[in-house]
Amino acid sequence: MVNLTCGRIVIALASFGVVTAFLQPSAAADRPFSPETRRAYEQTVTKGLAYLATKGRATDGSYSSFAGPGLTALVTTTFLRHGRSADDPMVAESLAYLKQFVQADGGIYQTGSLYRNYETCLAIMCFQEANKDGRYQSLIQQADAFVKGIQWDETEGHDPSSLAYGGSGYGKHKRPDLSNTSFLIDALRAAGNDADSEAVQRALTFVSRCQNLETEHNETAFAAKNPDGGFYYTIAAGGSSQAGSTATGGLRSYGSMTYAGLKSMIFAGVGPDDPRVKAATTWIGKNYTLQSNPGLADAGLFYYFHTFAKALHATGRDTVTDAVGTEHDWRSELIHELARRQQPDGSWLNKNDRWLEGDANLVSAYALLALSYCRPGS
Repeated sequence: MVNLTCGRIVIALASFGVVTAFLQPSAAADRPFSPETRRAYEQTVTKGLAYLATKGRATDGSYSSFAGPGLTALVTTTFLRHGRSADDPMVAESLAYLKQFVQADGGIYQTGSLYRNYETCLAIMCFQEANKDGRYQSLIQQADAFVKGIQWDETEGHDPSSLAYGGSGYGKHKRPDLSNTSFLIDALRAAGNDADSEAVQRALTFVSRCQNLETEHNETAFAAKNPDGGFYYTIAAGGSSQAGSTATGGLRSYGSMTYAGLKSMIFAGVGPDDPRVKAATTWIGKNYTLQSNPGLADAGLFYYFHTFAKALHATGRDTVTDAVGTEHDWRSELIHELARRQQPDGSWLNKNDRWLEGDANLVSAYALLALSYCRPGS
């Protein structure tokens, strides 16, 4: 989500990873929150939602509309995930705003946007959260067909030998990347595709090739150059990592993409005993932190918090064991970290404004979506 309208939110999303034991059955499962943590959760969420409702929202129901519809979809999803109904007047107005961006080809994006995959995927997830009675089913199905149509596959001459195969990027003719592809898998899942669907399995091919791990699924040139099990931004178009390269020419793994890769593999049906999942979880244990986006310092930090929470929620586990054997209740730790970082007015901001993280609406949505995966009983 580069002009100053739609471009910056997509860049904010795009440029954005636990020892194996954390996936195993644990006595920590279903551990209740302490009263202090529960209180911190409730107060933080209440203040954050109030900020978006009273200070972040424009009169037409949009949020930071200069960034195109993607950010409004993200914030509206936040309200829905925190219990607001699609019939709530404030939410309904935002959904009506988003419907204006439905295109004849089924996509949901700003006319002329280069970031159709991101904007449509975010809209699919938003409308699915609002689709309890099926009112948006047709819209979602058409958008699902659209994002499948712009996935890199055989229809554009990319068979499985192509390093672009299965991925999604900034439109059909822009090289694919793991962030776009992660959002694609999220959207496909939200639209009702199971792990065995052709589109999801194509995407898994691309995701596997963005991992620093040599397996039968990844025989690319970078796989053995930095075999730490983490993930980087893209294998396509010569390969690229936002964290840079190693001295041996490998691509450095970093936090947000490693959690995105792990989450994507889980959603694509890859099990905990698969070497890809084991390697990713090992990287996460070695790099577990809520003080930075590992490998990128504070760049994309709130994108990292969101991906961290969604991925760990997808594992079904309550704790992560780090490299020195310390067990972390990741939900409780994240709640308290986000409470500590919250501004007095209820918003969040990143002092590093790279990838639009100086925009309070975007960063607050990331924080509140992360908290939605920490909800007691979630």
